[in-house]
Amino acid sequence: MAPDTDIKFVKGIGPARALLLRDELGIKTVGDLLRHYPSHYVDRSAIYRISDLRGSDLPAAVQLRGRFISMSVQGEGRKSRLVAIFSDGTGTIETVWFQRPRQVARALNPDVTYVIFGKPVEFNRHWSIAHPEVDTESAATDRKGLRGVYPLTEKLRSRGISSRLIAAWIDEILPITASIPEVLPHEITAGLSLMPLDQTLRAIHRPANMLELDKARYRLKFEELFFLELNILRYSRSRNKALRGHIFGKIGQYFHDFYSQCLPFELTGAQKRVIKEIRADMATGRQMNRLLQGDVGSGKTLVALLCMLIAIDNGTQACLMAPTEILATQHFQTISGLAAAIGVNIRLLTGSTPARERGEIHAGLLDGTIHILIGTHAVIEDTVRFANLGFVVIDEQHRFGVAQRAKLWNKAAIAPHVLVMTATPIPRTLAMTVYGDLDVSIIDELPPGRKPVLTLLRYDSQRQSVYDGIHRQLLQGRQVYIVYPLIDENEKSDLHSLEQGYEFISHLFKDFKVAYVHGRMKPAEKDRQMTRFASGDAHILVATTVIEVGVNVPNASVMVIENAERFGLSQLHQLRGRVGRGADQSYCILMSKESIGKDTRRRLEVMTSTTDGFIVSEADLKLRGPGDIEGTMQSGLPIELKMASLVTDGPVIESARAAAIGLLDSDPSLGSHPAVRARWAELFAGTQDWARIS
Repeated sequence: MAPDTDIKFVKGIGPARALLLRDELGIKTVGDLLRHYPSHYVDRSAIYRISDLRGSDLPAAVQLRGRFISMSVQGEGRKSRLVAIFSDGTGTIETVWFQRPRQVARALNPDVTYVIFGKPVEFNRHWSIAHPEVDTESAATDRKGLRGVYPLTEKLRSRGISSRLIAAWIDEILPITASIPEVLPHEITAGLSLMPLDQTLRAIHRPANMLELDKARYRLKFEELFFLELNILRYSRSRNKALRGHIFGKIGQYFHDFYSQCLPFELTGAQKRVIKEIRADMATGRQMNRLLQGDVGSGKTLVALLCMLIAIDNGTQACLMAPTEILATQHFQTISGLAAAIGVNIRLLTGSTPARERGEIHAGLLDGTIHILIGTHAVIEDTVRFANLGFVVIDEQHRFGVAQRAKLWNKAAIAPHVLVMTATPIPRTLAMTVYGDLDVSIIDELPPGRKPVLTLLRYDSQRQSVYDGIHRQLLQGRQVYIVYPLIDENEKSDLHSLEQGYEFISHLFKDFKVAYVHGRMKPAEKDRQMTRFASGDAHILVATTVIEVGVNVPNASVMVIENAERFGLSQLHQLRGRVGRGADQSYCILMSKESIGKDTRRRLEVMTSTTDGFIVSEADLKLRGPGDIEGTMQSGLPIELKMASLVTDGPVIESARAAAIGLLDSDPSLGSHPAVRARWAELFAGTQDWARIS
């Protein structure tokens, strides 16, 4: 039997089960079955006594030795079940089977000693186990030690396919591991002391002990991440070689005039470093693809503007694409306010731009008189064409689909340089995988004069003191955001709503003007309310999370987030970034119920302990998992990671990436490593090369 043998030929599977395994688990061949790893393991060496079953100290599953002293099939048809009482001499436990109860009853002999294995559950001081595994004593002896529990679907369980049955099929095919060729180069396995593949596949299914299991797990994690990094790096290097870019060799009049006349403050060391990195990229003759990470308020927009001015000085146009009309308008107002004095022609294009103005913009882009276009998805419409697009800034890239972003590339004969900006700090482990084909720049300093936002956790019982603090800030001429999780009151939920909140806040602070904004409002009304607050006409803005990005009001010094326990860390950090944009001390108040879970409390305590977005994002990753970081890419990664975790396996990712870089440096085409090339092709067959479009 070979790894590419159809699984229907494995003893006990057959055509019908093979079809089920293909549809439910994607297992088509013997090799696929070998790569279906246990999700966890149980120790089958210990035998418990029923009298010893106590509370929460028990493992997930236990073994008991004894006999069935009574059995009865209860109910009729699909609702029938087998209830059997099992005794080991120290006590009794109820065992229940809901599937094929009569067949199970016929198979059990009251005169035989069995070893049963399953998860005990206590209810009203009585213990029970649903669907335990049942073995004779001799069979149980053969199963001693660590045994894998295999992932299943409900459909497979309903068709009688259990973890134990999968284990039996894997036992049947384990001998073929001896003939499976190694897929990693000898210099890597030897240099890193990795377990050989054949031994790994045996150990992951049938580990002799925990040490062997740990070595097998590490090997498989490394292998997955190695091929993932190899794929990213191959595409990245291929793109760098194939896609020529504009050479921006000079710093010209626009840049110099802006730097000497319009710069709002001295650049931080981090901003200068990032601009230097970008300038170096733009002079190589290859297309730049760079990710710019920086916390809210760190000055990413100013860096983007300076880089766009370099592009203009070199005879090309620039474009900035933002995910929402509010954010695009904010960028337009900020950049126009900074650069209008030096004669840069900047235009805004969104879905609500009037037809006549659109015509002017289209004409200005084609004749080159428009230097910078800022907009939403409207900038990628087919009717939008540039004379010479040389530099593209994409803000909050994860909010755009890769196919949408690709449309910008068709608007230029030479691929434009690309700067991707995000205010959502991405942990290094994710940046090396999801954004592994991009060079990364980080702004890790705030502009001078900015004070860190003081974040406080307050409970409903402390609400009056929070309102007193808001009142003091308002009397000093400051402005306040109050964010609610819901728009309308919901009788099934105890969450605070914007509608209730607006009425209450308007009454409580009747000497001050209150604006409100939420996602169901028409764009014109939303903009009107936003403008009231931004201009200072309104003192308090009651809102939902639509203000998460795109609002810059330096006079706002307080952010109150109602039901903060219902928001994720990343979202809380983004909301906090709306304050602290001026020179005054700002506050973020997290309002929460007192009765919250341990994980929720830990999440809120992360917010109160740091304003560092990278620390927040690392904590968020550990609490939530990586999620769908890549926008429209369904899984976030081009292959499924069965063993490795982007959350916890940072050191393995770094080791795998270093190994992939070393291999490609010595053998770019993988011509001297046919086994590596074959495995890479097998894993990534049919995946789209999105690296060509960032």
